[in-house]
Amino acid sequence: MSSQILQIKKLSVNVEEKEILHGIDLQIGKGETHVLMGPNGAGKSTLGYALMGNPRYEITGGEIWFQGKRIEEESADQRARAGMFLSFQNPLEVPGLSLNGFIRSALSAGQGGKLRFREYRKELARAMELLQLDGTFGERELNVGFSGGEKKKSEILQMLMLKPVLAILDETDSGLDVDAVRTVSQGVEAFQKDRKGSLLIITHSTRILESLHVDYTHVMVDGRIVTTGDGALVEQINREGFEPFMNPEAVERS
Repeated sequence: MSSQILQIKKLSVNVEEKEILHGIDLQIGKGETHVLMGPNGAGKSTLGYALMGNPRYEITGGEIWFQGKRIEEESADQRARAGMFLSFQNPLEVPGLSLNGFIRSALSAGQGGKLRFREYRKELARAMELLQLDGTFGERELNVGFSGGEKKKSEILQMLMLKPVLAILDETDSGLDVDAVRTVSQGVEAFQKDRKGSLLIITHSTRILESLHVDYTHVMVDGRIVTTGDGALVEQINREGFEPFMNPEAVERS
């Protein structure tokens, strides 16, 4: 069995009849952490939504393989059940459904209805403590009245509890203050240390990456991955920004 969790082959994606992604190739192995960086408007979030199956993002070419199976035709909930997770930049509010209830329902769906309540409560308490969340936080309606930081912590809490095969984190540090970024980063680091799940971290900043091990860094410009490197590429971006990558003709493609 291949160690590749995700294989993207020549993927092109349209949004409202405009092509945003142009022939993306990317592979993510088991337990690997990949970072996708680039300037605003590069198409990074488009890739995340297309991978998760958002119907607004039309795949016009290429293939997506997840755990050895092509998934372009599968719905978002089918991809989630298979072990794919996407954290949103702006999570939706869901009145009438508690965060705790949402996580329990998602876990039950993924486990075929089998959920050991006592173990669940212990694990939830540990995850909430790590993220510095109050014990009553889980009883609040999902994202209703949450601050920006609470929404991002809620997303990371869901990731820690669901233990996806692949977690796609889309601009998780966007709009957070220094303390909130540090707390969220601790949650991501805890997921990473398990080494069973893989990560695709989409960002244009490097704050959330400071305490994480990065296996591969990809730079996207104008809907194309223009270069790939290891964690050292993050440091280069910190020093030089994205300007050296803005002319795709001058960059060695991955």
